[in-house]
Amino acid sequence: MRARALVAGGLAAVLLTGCAQSVDPIERLGKKAAQRVGSYGPEGPSGADGRPYRHWGLPAPLQAPPRVAARAAVRRGGLPPVVRRVGTSDKVVFLTYDDGAERDPRFVDMVRELRLPVSMFLTDSVGGPGYGHFARLQSVGASIQNHTLDHPALRGLPYPGQRAEICGQQEKVRSRFGIRPRLFRPPYGTYDRTTLRAAADCGLSAVVLWSVSPAGGAPERPLRAGDIVSVASGEATGPTLTERTTRVLREIERRGLTVGRLEDYL
Repeated sequence: MRARALVAGGLAAVLLTGCAQSVDPIERLGKKAAQRVGSYGPEGPSGADGRPYRHWGLPAPLQAPPRVAARAAVRRGGLPPVVRRVGTSDKVVFLTYDDGAERDPRFVDMVRELRLPVSMFLTDSVGGPGYGHFARLQSVGASIQNHTLDHPALRGLPYPGQRAEICGQQEKVRSRFGIRPRLFRPPYGTYDRTTLRAAADCGLSAVVLWSVSPAGGAPERPLRAGDIVSVASGEATGPTLTERTTRVLREIERRGLTVGRLEDYL
């Protein structure tokens, strides 16, 4: 009787565990990606000569960015600064991604293996269904930042509407990722003084635009130190997000630059 009870108890535990598994296909893809990452040795995936940069199509390893102390953005008149490029002599550029529409599982592997300090500006109505994917990105070093709840063009909207969009996403990110973003990117890059006031009231320290937006992964001009690169996401056709990032990284290396962490400079 005791043995029969133990078997029944074990079966019940298995059934309960099975019921707790995620049915989200993005979650399942992410788990498979994590398993692949976990199976690699400390130097990266097998079959790539133990060198992760080759696995991702780079001719050489990325240089380590300089160590810098995190800096606070300087407010003017109580409003957060608007930043298109970072004023720095360090040979770094910054990789940013918007919305959260594209959830390429390989991108998690890439960020982890190359130790890319990328910044993800998320919109709840776009990225929300796949927040599990972005939690995995956060766990391998990506930062999560604010891009509004519903991606409206903010310029010209009344203060209550702008505040609701910005503060609402602050709370969504806090509840899902356990952090409150410091950086805000307005949809389409459009903003007004009301946007800056709402961002300040929501606890954001800088409004981040961009200086380069590569088309298909190819920058429209040579990259320079301090550039903030907005890598397009959500494209239905053409190269994947991982492939577009590889193209940008090759250009970064050609220019003798590397990737810095944007949050350390703002």
